[in-house]
Amino acid sequence: MRSVLLDTNAYTAFKQGVPEAVEILQRAPSIGINSVALGELLGGFAAGTREAWNRAQLQQFLSSERVRVLPVDPVTAESYALIYRDLRQKGRMIPTNDLWIAATARQHDLVLVSYDQHFDDVSGLPVARRLDDLLA
Repeated sequence: MRSVLLDTNAYTAFKQGVPEAVEILQRAPSIGINSVALGELLGGFAAGTREAWNRAQLQQFLSSERVRVLPVDPVTAESYALIYRDLRQKGRMIPTNDLWIAATARQHDLVLVSYDQHFDDVSGLPVARRLDDLLA
């Protein structure tokens, strides 16, 4: 079983108890979340009505020994550039934040857990939506 990187919607699905997301995160040996997805989560919390509760839940999640926050760095930027070029040549651009998330997953050789179909357009990026995707 491979380690995973969470897209924002995968963390949300996990917190909502979506069985596929819960199964993946229970079984993954390690779980990454990059600083961009973290920013998306915090932005959503700030705009919502349960910011303190959501922040506490996130902090508890991040305190797990299996979870690590992965920063965007110059190596991530190089990965971003290659993905950007490839998607632009295909005429299949994805949102900028998702480019950074995909770049982080490729940089660290992680399986991306996401429910956004557009990640399927990123060459060389394994995407998991259910546990079987990680076991294949």
